[in-house]
Amino acid sequence: MKLTEEERKRYHRQMMMDGWGETTQEKLKNSTVFIAGAGGLGSPVALYLAVAGISHIRICDFDSPDLTNLNRQILHNHTRIGTNKAISGKLTLSELNPNVKVTALTERIVAENIDELVDNSDIIVDCMDNFPARYLLNESAIRKNIPMVHGSIWGMDGRLTFIQSPETPCLRCIFHEPPPGEVFPVLGATPGVIGSLQALETIKYLTGIGKNIKGKLLVWDGGKTEFRIFKAVKDPNCPVCGNK
Repeated sequence: MKLTEEERKRYHRQMMMDGWGETTQEKLKNSTVFIAGAGGLGSPVALYLAVAGISHIRICDFDSPDLTNLNRQILHNHTRIGTNKAISGKLTLSELNPNVKVTALTERIVAENIDELVDNSDIIVDCMDNFPARYLLNESAIRKNIPMVHGSIWGMDGRLTFIQSPETPCLRCIFHEPPPGEVFPVLGATPGVIGSLQALETIKYLTGIGKNIKGKLLVWDGGKTEFRIFKAVKDPNCPVCGNK
């Protein structure tokens, strides 16, 4: 689909970047992104993808916001407590950019429905808060041969990587076992940092402009304001991608 005159004005500043222009913006206009989770990470991811001009955002979350979420889950506000997060997110995103189609998916992610939820998306953005669901996303990405942007946070710290099997290690290669499931501390600015980077990785992939963080794990130490990058190694015995 071609850009409208209104879209040319809306996205003018990003279209000024070297190599961007209308052709690149049209790539975003013809892209579909699956965002798993409409919470702390999903909020900045969804907001920045919407304002960038992604054509179709499929946002999935079965939960509803409560007061303890509002220090970081900026898709929602106190009037949305008790409303499903995916539906609340759709309301916010549609007001922010009416040119973007938003599909609210209110199901819990399980093995039986993950491929249907992802549907024909071009990329998965992992904004979940538990590793069992993250592993399901990882497996679906491999089956569908599409990439996944992983982000996770704790307190002032965060992690980011771009997974595109078989080129890169998959999530199971990097995190062999899930950490204990527990309520963890988080400062709202932390998912703001990591979620923004996830959105940027997604946009780079969809436009072909820039270089994704493949085969590496970025670790953010917010207390020291330090980024460190570690090499991610493919596990030949990985139960998910070891034979890929």
